[in-house]
Amino acid sequence: MKILASLLLFSLSAQAAVTLPAVFSDHMVLQSGKPVPVWGTADANSEVIVAFGGQKKTAKVDANGRWSLKLDALTATAEPQTLTIGDKTINDVLVGEVWLGSGQSNMAMSVQSAQDYGASQAAANVPLIRMFTEGSAAKATAQSQGKGAWVICSPETVGRFSATAYFFGRNVYDVLKQPVGLINSSVGGTPIESWISPEAQKASAELKPFFEALKQDDAAFDEAKVKAVYERHVAKWAEEVKKAKAEGKQAPRKPRDPIETRKRKGNVGGLFNGKISPLIPYAIRGAIWYQGEANTHGPKPPFYQAQLTLLAKDWRTRWDDEFPFAWVQLPNFSREGEGWQEVREQMRNALSTIPNSGMAITLDIGEAKNIHPANKQEVGRRLAQWALGAVYHKDVADTSGPLIDTATVKGTAFVLTFKHAKGLNAKGDLTGFEIAGADGQWQPAYAKIEGETILVSCKAVAEPRQVRYAWLDNPVATLFNGAGMPASPFRK
Repeated sequence: MKILASLLLFSLSAQAAVTLPAVFSDHMVLQSGKPVPVWGTADANSEVIVAFGGQKKTAKVDANGRWSLKLDALTATAEPQTLTIGDKTINDVLVGEVWLGSGQSNMAMSVQSAQDYGASQAAANVPLIRMFTEGSAAKATAQSQGKGAWVICSPETVGRFSATAYFFGRNVYDVLKQPVGLINSSVGGTPIESWISPEAQKASAELKPFFEALKQDDAAFDEAKVKAVYERHVAKWAEEVKKAKAEGKQAPRKPRDPIETRKRKGNVGGLFNGKISPLIPYAIRGAIWYQGEANTHGPKPPFYQAQLTLLAKDWRTRWDDEFPFAWVQLPNFSREGEGWQEVREQMRNALSTIPNSGMAITLDIGEAKNIHPANKQEVGRRLAQWALGAVYHKDVADTSGPLIDTATVKGTAFVLTFKHAKGLNAKGDLTGFEIAGADGQWQPAYAKIEGETILVSCKAVAEPRQVRYAWLDNPVATLFNGAGMPASPFRK
């Protein structure tokens, strides 16, 4: 007995003391159907044993204390399992579909802030859906450790989940009937350049003019002046709070500190370093992205296609995985003088420069005066329609709304063809089309659906040169396909 006890004690002590990324924790979901990286740190030159689902693998720790290995592809299962990594034991581990959701405030926006929260909460007893929210901050250098914990979906927890990611995952789960793990790494008010590695951005010839514009913006930023303006706004806000309380009304929200907001955005690559790098190379099926509002200002809109393309390429390269990638096109919103139309166009154009990608068109579910539209159920559903059809090869009505394909002049009219045009139809009058001639002056045009094409003409333009649709910051979506999805705005 003493010998057996000694052997057992030796066996336990032989397990390396490891430090693991936060994403390796109880209730986690591992990706099925592809090799699963496992990594961390331990004493230099020791060995780490990883055991899961009948597999047992050993990694040699290098001189810097780093180690990694890959488990062979796993089969999806709702049966909770135990993952042993060195001296650490991780409980209640499922195997299924894992998706990363990232972006700014519309990805960060919680289920409890979305519409119909009561109904969503009541239907949220779905323990096979789990969410990990990356809680770390922007950093100047790439980090290997983040913050967060996996949370099981329930009526008590779902309110704090990312709404877009949750409704996406819920739709995927309802069809696949497999565990779904969602990783939410998002921060409100942040530009896309915060989310791409600084190395990739600095190496991009396409973005050199962008960085020149940023330098000019930084040089023009007068912190003392901005602080003084902010303090005046806070003083005014304090008076409004007193008045609201005296009148029994709801107090207004405190103004955001622009200096703190500027720091929080992490500058170029800061959020990649702090909130994406710690997750790499955790095995995922794909990624969904909801951002763009912060890039509608000043000189930024023309660069968005290049930036989105670079983000997808950079993430895929670092993950060593050409995983599917989809994004939400900016919805309708009333903010004149900014580049919402152009960013939407850049997003549509990125479909041609990002392989294995998709886009949820949301032109009909925004809110004119609310930059955070409440209908995240439909945003998630449209992203899931793309994933179910394009990634999981399920039979869905369609994976996208109509996307302009060709625009050909025939006589005095344009003939337009579209992708995803089955069942092309109008909701109400088919409006929002404009034509311009050689003078470049846009005129309202008459549009008529003929099968899967549209004829567009204008009596005032005898020789049409250009055509566009829904080219406003807050347009009315009138063109849809048979799947009930709106057409993307375009100009040709």
